[in-house]
Amino acid sequence: MAWALSVNHFPAFHFNLCFQHRIFIAIRTSWLFVFLFVSVFSQAQSDSNTFLKPSDTLNKPRRTGVYVGESVALGATLIGLNQLWYKDYPKSDFHFINDNNQWLQMDKLGHLYSTYHLGRVGAEMLQWSGASKKEQLIYGSTLGLGFLTVVEVFDGFSQEWGASSGDIIANVSGTALYVSQELLWKEQRITPKFSFHQTKFASQRPETLGASFNEEILKDYNGQTYWLSFNVHSFTKDSFIPKWLNLAIGYSGEGMLYGNDAEAIENGIIQNPYRQFYLSLDVDLTKISTKSHFLKTLFSVFNTIKIPAPTLQYDEYNGLKGHFIYF
Repeated sequence: MAWALSVNHFPAFHFNLCFQHRIFIAIRTSWLFVFLFVSVFSQAQSDSNTFLKPSDTLNKPRRTGVYVGESVALGATLIGLNQLWYKDYPKSDFHFINDNNQWLQMDKLGHLYSTYHLGRVGAEMLQWSGASKKEQLIYGSTLGLGFLTVVEVFDGFSQEWGASSGDIIANVSGTALYVSQELLWKEQRITPKFSFHQTKFASQRPETLGASFNEEILKDYNGQTYWLSFNVHSFTKDSFIPKWLNLAIGYSGEGMLYGNDAEAIENGIIQNPYRQFYLSLDVDLTKISTKSHFLKTLFSVFNTIKIPAPTLQYDEYNGLKGHFIYF
């Protein structure tokens, strides 16, 4: 087994190469909403920690603020996406496309990741307002699914793209992953996470895979890894295991200059895409004990990112390989 020192970089979001930007805008807007919502209201409070503490009972002004804020943020995002992405392309009758063989399905994992975390934000904001668990699951956790369903409809009426059944299934799966854990365990034991490192492929096709680091984060599927991070203590209840310790299973792909081999051949390129699987340690930041609700909020936000750690990698070309640190 070979060991390599891999020191890479940080995160992003997805679909086909244009949809990546749309998802990124949506999630960035949602997290920005969280920070702005928290900071503006915190300044109006004498004790920010008290403000950030979830309400034990329903706080109607808070709940109204959550609904209004989310509606404005996501509504503005949809309007912006329509202006930026759709208005310059011809319309068509609603139609589906089959893109399930694209990019080794990395874009589908991006959909699952996106709907899960957008839904988690929606549920946690309602929890903060003191809304009931039922309301959190019905109206909060479906935030990502609702938003991406609208985007899928936009795609369906665009001649340039088309609605994708694979995307819809991935969207539903992301929401289902969150809701099912709340119903089964009343906590999130399995968390989708993301990591990124730069690769050699972007420089070979920069117009598609990114001409700068920031673009590569969004566009280069070769450097993106999606993880399912399992909280060990939650499953074992072993008092000797730290509550924050996770074991993460990752998936990625490499060797992709085009979405599939047929498209590459049409452009005179022979590519050799292959799947990669990972096993690594991770940290569940939300399980770190602290009385600070400000830190709890930050931990919740950054728990979307896989912590760099020693990692085992397996693929059909390199066999079993170890990374001292993998991003």
